[in-house]
Amino acid sequence: MGRFGSYWGLLVALLGVVSLVVGGLFVAQSVGKSHWIRDRAREEKLTFSLSPEQVAKGNLVDSASEMKKAADTIGEHRRAIAPSYQELLNGGKFDPTNPQHITYSQAMNLENYLYLGVLGFGVTQLILGAGVFMIVVGVALAIIGMVLFVLARRKSKGLVPEPAKT
Repeated sequence: MGRFGSYWGLLVALLGVVSLVVGGLFVAQSVGKSHWIRDRAREEKLTFSLSPEQVAKGNLVDSASEMKKAADTIGEHRRAIAPSYQELLNGGKFDPTNPQHITYSQAMNLENYLYLGVLGFGVTQLILGAGVFMIVVGVALAIIGMVLFVLARRKSKGLVPEPAKT
C-alpha cells in the first residue's frame, strides 16, 4: 500500500503543479488582454461622458465603467435622432448623403465599439478570477500530494504505526 500511496501522492502533487501553471497562464493572459483593451481605448482619445475636470487632467475613457457610461449616453443621443433604425429609414433605404443617417450610423458604431470594450473587460475579469482560483487549488493540491507522498513513504518504511484492529 505504501508504494501505491506514494504514487497517488505524486499524482496529486503533479495535478497541483499543472493547476498552478495553467492558473498563472490565465492570470497573465487576463492582465495582458485587459491592458491591451485599455491601451486601444486610450488611442482613440475619447473623453465623452467625462467631467470637464477629468478631461483637464488628461483622463480618457479607458475603463469598463467609463465605456458603459459613454455608450449609454451615445445611445440616448442616437435615439433622440430616431427611436429605432427602422424609424430613421422610414421605410426607405440608408442614404449615405443624408447627414442624419450618417450621424445615426456612426453613433451606432461608436456605441457598439464601447459596449464591446465593456464586454472585453468583463471577460478578462472572469478569466482573472478563474486563474486565481486555479492557483489556490493548485497550491492546495500540491501540498496535499506532498503530504500523501511523505505519509505513504513513512508507512512503507514502518515509521507510521498501523491502527489497532478490533
